[in-house]
Order: sequence, then C-alpha cells, then structure tokens
Amino acid sequence: MEPGSAPRTLCVLGSTGSIGTSTLDLVARNPERFQVDVLTANANVELLASQARQFNARMAVVADPDRYDELKTALSGTNIAVAAGPDALNEAADRDTDYVMAAIVGAAGLEPTLTAARRGACVALANKECLVSAGTVFLEAVDKADATLLPVDSEHNAIFQVLETHNRDAIDKIILTASGGPFRTWEKARMEAATPAEAVAHPNWSMGAKISVDSATMMNKGLEVIEAYYLFGVETDQLDVLVHPQSVIHSMVAYTDGSVLAQLGSPDMRTPIAHTMAWPARMPAPAARLDLAEIAQLTFEAPDLERFPALRLALAALQTGGAAPTLLNAANEVGVAAFLGGEIGFLDIAAIVEDTMSRGVAQGLSGAPASLDDVLQLDVAGRAIAAELVTARRS
Repeated sequence: MEPGSAPRTLCVLGSTGSIGTSTLDLVARNPERFQVDVLTANANVELLASQARQFNARMAVVADPDRYDELKTALSGTNIAVAAGPDALNEAADRDTDYVMAAIVGAAGLEPTLTAARRGACVALANKECLVSAGTVFLEAVDKADATLLPVDSEHNAIFQVLETHNRDAIDKIILTASGGPFRTWEKARMEAATPAEAVAHPNWSMGAKISVDSATMMNKGLEVIEAYYLFGVETDQLDVLVHPQSVIHSMVAYTDGSVLAQLGSPDMRTPIAHTMAWPARMPAPAARLDLAEIAQLTFEAPDLERFPALRLALAALQTGGAAPTLLNAANEVGVAAFLGGEIGFLDIAAIVEDTMSRGVAQGLSGAPASLDDVLQLDVAGRAIAAELVTARRS
C-alpha cells in the first residue's frame, strides 16, 4: 500500500477469535492504513459490539440468529448495521471490501470464505478447512474469479515469502516445521491421561482451543500439509514435516541446486497477518525482534508417527484423495470438541478419525467432492459417523 493512498477496507470473518483480534490489533496500530467495513463473530456479542464501536465498523454480524436482538441492543445509538445468521455471514463476505480475513474456525468458515473468493476478493486465508475439505472446489472458485489468495498460517506464509515463483520447477521439497506441541516428549501412556487444560497449553504460540488441541495431536501439521499441497501445486512426495521445538524457522523451501530458503521470526501471529494485510508492501508489526544470539540453538527432529497418529492419518488422507480429507477434517472437529467437553480421552481423537475414515469408505463415501454441496454433504456424513463413535466410547 503506497503512502497517501486510500485506506484499505477490511472484512474480518471471525473477529473475536485469536486471529481476528490480532488482525484488529494491527489495525489499531496502523489506523491510517485501514478502514474496518464489517466484522463477524459466532456468538460473542459483547466483544463483537465492542470491536464494532472501537473500529467504527459499518456492519456487525453474529452467526447465531438467536443473538440478533442482543447485538442490536448492544449497538443501539450507533450507525452500525446489524445482521445475524448464516446468510448474513455470506452477505458480509460478499461486501465490496479490499481485503477479507477468513478466520472463522472449522467447516463453518467454508461457505463465507468461498463467497469472498467468488467475488474476486483478496482473501487472507486462516481457515484450514477451505483447502482441506474443499481444496479443488475452492481453488477453482479462486481461479475463475481471479481472486488473490494469501496464506495466513505461519508455515504457509513463510513458504509464500521464500518460494520463488519464477523457479517453481526447481523446487525439490517444501518443509513445514512443527513445534511438536505440549506433548512432544510425553510417552503415549502419559498422553492417554492428558487433560484439555494440558492440551491447550502450547509452549510457543497463543492460539484458540481447537487449533491448540490440533497442535497437541499434530493433526494441525497434517492439515497444513494438505493445505500446502493445494496452495503451492507440488506433488505429495515433495512435502515434508520437521519438528523444530523453538518455532523460529517457520518453514523452508529446498531447491534442486541444494539451496534451502527459510523464513525466521518470533512466534507471533501478527507477523504473518501483517504480511498479508500490507501485501505486496510491508508494514510495521509489534512482534519481538528475533535475537539468534540469545536463542543460541535451533534443534530439529523427525516427527514420531507412532505417538502422533493424527499426522499419519492426515498424510494418508492426502495420498488417498477423494473424500478422505473431508472426512478426516469432519471427524477431527467432532473428536476435538468431544475431548474439550470431557467426553473422550486425548488419544481417542485420532482413533475416532481413523474409524470414521474406515467406516466412510465402507459406506461408499470415497468420491472427490465436485461442488460446495458435495463438500457439505460429506462433512455432515463424516460428523454423523464420528458422533456415533464418540457416543460408543462414552457408553
């Protein structure tokens, strides 16, 4: 963004979550660069209304239709338009803004993010499910509308920064780094008794509960591998995972001449978010500056697929293709929610995902989704199977 140009207008889908609040923190630090047009939240009306007032948003949308009156009351006396429900989310994404932060967690974010892509928006993608559950469908929409897709995940943003598009044919491997999560050194028997509080206590990153549990199971890294496959157009055997506990190197691209390019930084999501908000320029962000002398040592290890089977399942789903990634994601969302709700144990999450995928194949759920409706039907079917498995483990 050139100095003196008009402020960039923003739509933040999921403004009350971790990514959404970090996005608005950057807006507050750079008020001359951005104008908030619309903010959305799932159900946190109090924070949504506060954000809408603070940033003088033109519109606020709550996904839960039962919260409409509450939001309307909270924003009374302002000129901020109020709406509620799934259709309102899509309308928010369809507004004529320069930039859309797609930060709704889970499959719930798929339809509004797809709506933004279909109008040719610049979409900053923080929602993994768009590519994991609907990779081909989503990318076809991006291509057809000539939308701009900018990855927000620290790993994919790192790859985006160091991947030389003019040398794409010279890529040897894309290496996604993983912290290993809070249970990196735990034995499997200890993980069996892990509590939700322990699982969300990530050693490096401040994230929401769902993604924190995904990091603990290493499903998060598996989902990111699937994302990278769609984002960067490489073969499955060109994608690799390396555990890097310090979370300083966020990912790497290895080239056929032996060069390996990496993006480094402190573990702060405001760095990749700022990169997408200002792209193709750069802007100041408040992340702690990297001091390699103080860190002194960076270490690496191969992932343990026996202790962390979720990563193995995700890699297998990518190889299998078809309906497998959609079923994987649906089952994982159900399993994580059940674990956070105290219904199942930590190791049950991956077991439910594996059983869901097996039962899905047995029920004939194997074909690749060709439309949004196909994706949503597969998602519903996967969730139903996983919910049955959760019930069986409770009884």
